Amino acid sequence: MSGFIFAALLLTLLVLGAVLYPLLRRRGETPAAWSAAAVTVVVVVAGAAVLYPLWSQWEWSRPEPAADSPETMVMRLNRRLANDQEDLEGWLRLGNSYATLGQMAAEQGMLDYAQSQYSRSARAFQRADLLSHGTNRDALIGLGESLVAMDRESLGGRAGQMFEKALALEPGYVKSILYGAFAAAERGDQELARSRFQQLLDSNPPDDLREIIQKQMAAMDVVSVPVRVTIAASVLDKADEGAPLFVVARIPGQRGAPLAAKRLDATFPQEVDLLSTDAMIAGTGFAAGQELEIEARVANGGSAFSRSGDPFGTVRVKAGQEARVAIEINQLKP
Repeated sequence: MSGFIFAALLLTLLVLGAVLYPLLRRRGETPAAWSAAAVTVVVVVAGAAVLYPLWSQWEWSRPEPAADSPETMVMRLNRRLANDQEDLEGWLRLGNSYATLGQMAAEQGMLDYAQSQYSRSARAFQRADLLSHGTNRDALIGLGESLVAMDRESLGGRAGQMFEKALALEPGYVKSILYGAFAAAERGDQELARSRFQQLLDSNPPDDLREIIQKQMAAMDVVSVPVRVTIAASVLDKADEGAPLFVVARIPGQRGAPLAAKRLDATFPQEVDLLSTDAMIAGTGFAAGQELEIEARVANGGSAFSRSGDPFGTVRVKAGQEARVAIEINQLKP
């Protein structure tokens, strides 16, 4: 940092010299030359001193790193690589080092600084990937990890592509399989994601990794039917005050106990996510792609069983679709 300040002062003096020279040459012609020169010095120096800390990206409150700190070691490696652009292993180490600094900063709540370190990490891994002509597994995975750290949604895009390339290079590498499974799930390819997660489980992973995989697979099993329930003015006065709202899923044309149900307060409009885990009987529920009839009913008697005069409405959907489906309560049970 001290070298930077020295260079900034030198540049400031050069600027002042270029500005003051024509003014001072005319000092004999006009007495205002000295005044203009003095004002110029004050404006340039004071303006630079005030505006640069405001506009620059440097964290001025951040202390200088110690000589043996991780940041200092990273800077030394960076300088060495500036003179040895072809050192593949060096670029991999630099990428990992920047990623470590980013993680440390994120844990301390220094999010902007963490983002800058992950960005540098991505550039280092990208350089390593270029040097290896796309054949280095660690460069691909490191680049993907850095991209995800900067933007979680990149898992379904460029980061996911990096993980797929790494998986193609070494299909049995656990880290590639894991990231490839997450990327497939992000893209919506649940079948591929499930097969990769199962491949990891079959390899007898450590208990902490097994727990992560099992939780992810359990989350994939949950299918949602998002609906928005409204009530028509024609039946609004037929709904008893304080009566609950039931939203249920059935196989179209079948009566009896529903596959899933939720009991809610009868407020409108209301958005409801009916889940496959809302099954009324263990082992039932519904699966992605299954055709369902969703019924929304105001239970005037307060019971899960409908009775004559209950306001209701129905709609047919396929389980697992992302779009929220509208249900209007506009009929009365016969």
